[in-house]
Amino acid sequence: MSARMHFSDNPKLDPVVGASLTRIGYGLGVAGLLVSLGLGFGVEGNQKQFYFSWLTAFLWMVTLTAGALFFVVLHHLVRANWSTALRRTAENIAANMPLMALLFVPVLIGSSDLFHWSHADVVAADPSLQYKSGYLNMPFFIGRAVVFLILWIAIAFFYRKHSLAQDESGDVGLTFKMRRFAPVATLVWAMSLTFAMFDWSMSLDPHWFSTIYGVINFAGSMMACYAALALASLWLTKNGALTRTYTVDNFHDVGKLMWGFTIFWTYTSFSQYFLIWYGNIPEETIWFVVRQSNGWMALFLTLVLGHFIFPFWFLMSRHMKRGRKTLGIGAVWLLLMHYCDHYVMVMPNLHHHLHFHILDVTCLVAIGGLSVGAWAQRTAKVNLVPIKDPQLDASMSYDNAV
Repeated sequence: MSARMHFSDNPKLDPVVGASLTRIGYGLGVAGLLVSLGLGFGVEGNQKQFYFSWLTAFLWMVTLTAGALFFVVLHHLVRANWSTALRRTAENIAANMPLMALLFVPVLIGSSDLFHWSHADVVAADPSLQYKSGYLNMPFFIGRAVVFLILWIAIAFFYRKHSLAQDESGDVGLTFKMRRFAPVATLVWAMSLTFAMFDWSMSLDPHWFSTIYGVINFAGSMMACYAALALASLWLTKNGALTRTYTVDNFHDVGKLMWGFTIFWTYTSFSQYFLIWYGNIPEETIWFVVRQSNGWMALFLTLVLGHFIFPFWFLMSRHMKRGRKTLGIGAVWLLLMHYCDHYVMVMPNLHHHLHFHILDVTCLVAIGGLSVGAWAQRTAKVNLVPIKDPQLDASMSYDNAV
């Protein structure tokens, strides 16, 4: 392998375009945050709703960001060629991990409203929670969260730092260094994401558990990651950057993986549902009984149709995955379904009946806007691809036959 010495495409984003998206993202994020805080704490009875709406939006974004981090790690683990051109975009998304740590603070502040098991009197009156208290206790919960977020930040920093350094030096040794760390990073990422989802989502109902819960969230996070990569890449090329680097074959492969992880999410979700239905154990079936009663069935069926049947049909054709507009429509739709997925996981723990609240929207705008603003600000400062990566030529020139 030899480092690429000359890159003929435009590797930089127009500063005006980057600054514009940064302002829009931060503007929407700050506005959404202020409105959310005003509605949550300025209107009586909304505080608990604020925390649940915030947690739902946070899970939506942190899983997307974690998915981008794993995209980078996986690229080095399997020594992929095709994804080299897309890797910097994923690195810039994964670099939002410090922001995710900041956005997790309201979850900690609202833990007494969110987590049933955080109240000592409740635990004292419940033998099941007493048995689980060695794991489900606030000091250990906070400690685990800190460890998860630090690990994700460290992995994201390591890969982006060495990737940017290679842009300057062209040192092929940095590629090997990133590859050597990938197996360890993969194991750390997989275990930390699994237990983070156990803690932040599954423990909202501390009496229920599912051993496949982490895998379902892994599938959703990767699907959301590829949807975000598709939208980011489409936006960059629309604004004049990387018009020769991001080929239709790159978009096609992103579309295939987005489609593939939609199917994998369906497979794992159905596996969970089928085994619990077949076992018919009350302490397990109650989770689905709640989500199929009192109006929640409508949203449950929306996931069946919108998270699997529609995207499975819509993105099946290679022409739909290779078309910019159709790929963009599919990506936006799947990001919406990813939010609905977390909504179904979280909100029935607050509302017995299906109930939408304006805070659901404002918290989503707050977290989404701040994340887009941070990504745009970071993206505008660096090369949009690893211009001296020895695999970049192969990424730009391969043909996708399937």
